[in-house]
Amino acid sequence: MTLIPGITIRSATDDDVAAIQLLGGTSFGVVSEPAYTELRSQVFPTEEAIVAVEGGRVVGHATSTRMTLTVPGARTVEACGVAGVMVAPTHRRRGILRAIYTGQHRRTEAAGLALTIFTASQGAIYGRFGYGPTIRENAVSIDRRLAEFLPSAPDPGGVVLSTMADAGEPVRAIYDRWRRLVPGGQVRPEARWQMDLADSPAFRDGGTELFAFLHPDGYVLYRYHRREHGKAAVIEEMRAVTAEADIALWRALFGLELCSHVEAVLTDNDPLPYLLTDLRLVRTKARYDALWLRLMDIPAALTGRSYLRDLDVVLAVQDPFRNAGGTFALRIRDGIAECAPTTRTADIELGIDVLASMYLGAYPARVFAGANRLQAKDTAQLRALDEAFGAERDAALGWFF
Repeated sequence: MTLIPGITIRSATDDDVAAIQLLGGTSFGVVSEPAYTELRSQVFPTEEAIVAVEGGRVVGHATSTRMTLTVPGARTVEACGVAGVMVAPTHRRRGILRAIYTGQHRRTEAAGLALTIFTASQGAIYGRFGYGPTIRENAVSIDRRLAEFLPSAPDPGGVVLSTMADAGEPVRAIYDRWRRLVPGGQVRPEARWQMDLADSPAFRDGGTELFAFLHPDGYVLYRYHRREHGKAAVIEEMRAVTAEADIALWRALFGLELCSHVEAVLTDNDPLPYLLTDLRLVRTKARYDALWLRLMDIPAALTGRSYLRDLDVVLAVQDPFRNAGGTFALRIRDGIAECAPTTRTADIELGIDVLASMYLGAYPARVFAGANRLQAKDTAQLRALDEAFGAERDAALGWFF
């Protein structure tokens, strides 16, 4: 289809692969090895991609795959995972992204999927398409030399050293247990596991190869980097099904005596600071969004998760991009929701991007009310909405795409 003069928006073919790789290297600054590229094509097949073409050259691209996403209440919702969104630097401000996204979202609507998710490189672009950040991460650094556990902190033990060759099977099994419990966890395809565990030097950012700690209920994959203050152990992935596994793995990490710091990514309510005699040692270096989400079908999405309290409310949802908005009656009893369009007067008005941010429980409604991005008739309804949309576990991204 042609939505922009001179630009054709169409499905990608195998003949476009080299041009897509060139655009990807230009956009993201990484040129993947052939084996990595082949595995990625199994996760995101070429025929699922949409390209913008001018004069035979690929100047825009987005691809997608179907994902199974865990949502609050340890339930799952089928979602469209979008990746590789890019427009050539020579073709900015021409409407190419909107044209590609129009085609992409038409496909997702036709497939009947309730959600679209992606990991965003930039934060100022996607609100106008109805997306909101829905998982929050904190990059932290801990001075391992000073870290001491409180006397009350358990010492469960059970951690062993493992080679990466031996870690593959137990890591896969533990991750699958973990992702079933945690909002934001996704089923990870086998091709993606091979990509991650292959530990390509192109993605080490100057660090060493990966090392592994294993526990029956958790694992850590980490590598060493040189920093100004000395050597740091940088956690690439840490998953713990139980609190005991989490503590045991942190005790093992703080036993790495020949590094000065441990660097990690934590959710907002991670217990680590409260296990230590000095919680200030867990120093936040950056705070950012890890996943963006858009509700494609509001009733299907809202009935797909569970809730922390009963609620009766009418939501007026504005959608600036597609036609998913409207006025909906949301009724929750014992954590289970019913949601349908209604002609009743709205109790709460909000953008579909705000509802997306609230969806996994990481962003409270009251924050958006304070920013005047959510309007409630009274504070009691706002408080009830805020509490209902919470989650028993912090949302965390399962794997980056």
